[in-house]
Amino acid sequence: MAKKSKAKKKKAPAKAAAKKPRGAKRAGKATPLFTIGYEQAKPAAVLDELKHSKIDTLVDVRAVAASRRPGFSKRQLSAALDEARIGYVHLQKLGTPAEGRQAARAGDRDTLMRVYDAHMEKPEPQAELGELVSLIKSGKRIALLCYCRDPKTCHRSRIVERVKTRLPLQVEDLIPPLF
Repeated sequence: MAKKSKAKKKKAPAKAAAKKPRGAKRAGKATPLFTIGYEQAKPAAVLDELKHSKIDTLVDVRAVAASRRPGFSKRQLSAALDEARIGYVHLQKLGTPAEGRQAARAGDRDTLMRVYDAHMEKPEPQAELGELVSLIKSGKRIALLCYCRDPKTCHRSRIVERVKTRLPLQVEDLIPPLF
């Protein structure tokens, strides 16, 4: 008989959990967020990574959405994504200011991050960070795009850190194959 009472006790918590509202069930669950850099990758390889990961919307976090690399300027990229049924959003103010980009080209990561962190305290980047958080909360699968192949050396790692202060994330860095 003792076994039956233990079985009843095990079922009770499961029933209580089933009665929680939807939001309560999901509150502790981490939301997926993806990042991708196109350095040393072909446009097709980046697109394949996005499709494979079932990305709904690519969020371009470059200050300047132009590229010397064919296929990665805003119009070309947006058109290719549209053809693949992936949305495109450019959050320019989440990009790195000119001084930070110069530091990145010089290999000075500390200056890059210092400049970027100061930039992110301004109202416009904060507003766009709020837009990003709303996009992530919408339930769509979002990927952040920038040039840098290594997410640890890129400003998008700082964006991820800031979003994590607002909601739990499960981050996956997509790394397209080299050309």
